[in-house]
Order: sequence, then C-alpha cells, then structure tokens
Amino acid sequence: MFLRDIYTELVHHSKKKQVTVVTGMRRVGKSTAVKYVLQQLGHSNYIYLDCERIEIRLLFNGQNYEAIKDELTLMGLDFSKPCLIALDEIQLIENLPSIIKYLYDAYAIKFMVTGSSSFYMKNQFSESLAGRKRVFEMYPLSFKEFLEFKKQSATNYGKYAWQSFNKTWYDKYKEAYKEYIQFGGFPEVVLENNEKDKTAMLKDIINSYIEMDVKLLGNYSVGEDLYKLVKLLALRTGNKIDYTKISSISGINRQKVATYIHLLEHTYLIYQATPFTKNIDKEISQQTKLYFADTGLLNVLAAGQLSSGHVFENAIAIQLKNLGTIQYYQKKTGQEIDFIFNGDTAIEVKETPAIQDKQILEKRALAIGIEKHFLIGRNYSTSIFSDFLWGGNVFYQNK
Repeated sequence: MFLRDIYTELVHHSKKKQVTVVTGMRRVGKSTAVKYVLQQLGHSNYIYLDCERIEIRLLFNGQNYEAIKDELTLMGLDFSKPCLIALDEIQLIENLPSIIKYLYDAYAIKFMVTGSSSFYMKNQFSESLAGRKRVFEMYPLSFKEFLEFKKQSATNYGKYAWQSFNKTWYDKYKEAYKEYIQFGGFPEVVLENNEKDKTAMLKDIINSYIEMDVKLLGNYSVGEDLYKLVKLLALRTGNKIDYTKISSISGINRQKVATYIHLLEHTYLIYQATPFTKNIDKEISQQTKLYFADTGLLNVLAAGQLSSGHVFENAIAIQLKNLGTIQYYQKKTGQEIDFIFNGDTAIEVKETPAIQDKQILEKRALAIGIEKHFLIGRNYSTSIFSDFLWGGNVFYQNK
C-alpha cells in the first residue's frame, strides 16, 4: 500500500474520541485512507460500512436508535468496550448525523466517516455534531505523493522544496512532472500505465461525479446542464467568472449557473481564487478566478482546446491550494499577478520563464507591499536564466 501524507494525521486522530471526518472528491482515496487507519488500530472491535449499499441505508434509516445499535451488535461490534464505526459516503443518509450523535454520546464509540460534499460535511453535518468532530480534506495526489506512487521518490528530495531551479533535479523528474500535469493525481489513474486507460478512467470519474452528486441534490434533470457547464468552464480555467457571459453561451439561467458553480466548488471539482486587495485606488476587480482541482480531469473536459500554459497555471493553482490559500491581483489597467499565496507571497507562472518576468513580478509585488515573491516555471531552455522555481518543487519539506 502507498502511504499518503494525510495518513499520519488520521491515525493520530483515530485515537481521539472526536468524530474523524474525511471529505474530498469521489475516488480521491478516502475509503483507502479509512481502511489503512483501521489496520493500525491494534484491535478488531471495528466495523466498516459503505452507505452506497442499500442495506446500509435501510439500517440507518430506522427511527429506533437502540435497534440500530442492536443490529450493529449482530454484525460483530462489542459495545461493552471501546469500538470504532467507519462509515463511507454519509451524505447519502439524511438522518445519519442524529444517529451518530446519539451513539457518540451514549457509548464508547469512535466514528470515522467520509463524504464527498464539503457543503454537507461542514454545514448540515457540523450543526449536528458541533464540538464533536474534526474535518480532514483529501485531494488528488501532490507531485511529491505522485513520485512515491510511481516509485521514483528519493530520500533527500525534500531539500528541493521551494528551492531555486536545480538542473539535476529537473532532469531526473521532468518527465514525471509532465505526466502528472497531463493525467493528474487521482490514485487509480496514476497507477495505471496505459494512457488510453488513464483517459477512460478520467472520463468515468467525471461521469460518476456528476451522476452521484446530482443524485445527492435529488434533482436528476440537471445532469446534462452540469456536464455542459463543466466543459464550458474547463475552457475558461484561470479566467475571471462572468456569470452573465457563461449564461449566454450555455443557455443556462444565470442564477442556475451561480448555483451550479457553488455546487462544483463544494464537491471539490473546482477552486475559486478571490481577488487580493488592500483597497489601493479601488482598482481591484471583484470577480473570482476559476481553476479545476485536477489537471487530468481538466484536460479530458477541455478535449485539447486549452494551451499548455493554461494547464500549467492550473497545475500550480492546485499545488498552491493544497498548501494554503490562493488569491490573484489585477488592476483595471490589466496589470496582474497570477497568485497571492497565503496573503504574503506573490507568484507569477510562466511556462518558459525569463529574466524580464522576474523583474516585472518584483516590481508589481513591491507596489502592493509584498516583498516575498517567486517566479514559477515549467521548462528550462537555456543556461542564461535559471533564477526561478521549477513547478515540481512546489511542496512543503515537512510533508
């Protein structure tokens, strides 16, 4: 089994009474993470239940909570001593938070649950279990994890995190990074060697995502509109969201476009980068920018119509988002900085960076009071300029 960075935190939290909540996009590895934690418990008084199975939904749709406890006893749980109940995709059972709260308060039960909707997990679910849970978000593999899954990692590669361009490191891992950008970081896709099968898997992930999350909404009529919308949005990655224009092109009502984009964000398909502002001359646009959470999905949805530069910018957005917060800066005159990372670092993304890009970035960053800045590039074309951060170096050393 390949270990994810998040596993250490999950194992640690499994020893606490609080409910461990793991949320993230479908097929990102939540179930695998839970099963790994179960193997580390040191006891066998646990049960794993998949809420996508109809018999499990019927069990937890019962109104007598003690009867549910009795059914779990018949399944092998011993409630006379500490036990753990792992539940997958809990958003599929409406009343489950109330049942978890009852059993949590009445018995020595540790719950570990997963779900694919951050809106549900952070709002509906949180209201029922205030103070009783901690939420962990899972994403597709980072490039660091990607290398481990591909068995290409080195014991000392952590020292290259956020370091300036190093040609030896670049030459060793540039092909791996190319694959990472093309097919993304879904574990099953990374482990597949055949490119056609990788693409087929990505298409299946998109289809199952739309089908399952439409079902969650209880509105089967929006599936076709959602698919049309995500393909349209894929061609606008890195651009500001203009709801009126998107509505006009797609033929979808403007309010529905806004609602669907909200859904796409809270089910982890897209990210929105907000504008960074200190109210300097009121020149900052208030529209958000949009990025997809996986470049593999982005490439399939865009069907080859995006430039490699747009895809690379999206890849960096993913890498930064998984490490902190991302915003962008843009004046009405058009001058911009691609990303403001964690509020204090200016980042410009160029496929083939040049010294002029570095100089412009520094000038624009200092103009808004930001001293820390990085020029991030993908390609190395000459030995004349190497004062940039290679995209494959964007990860934290201690992760």
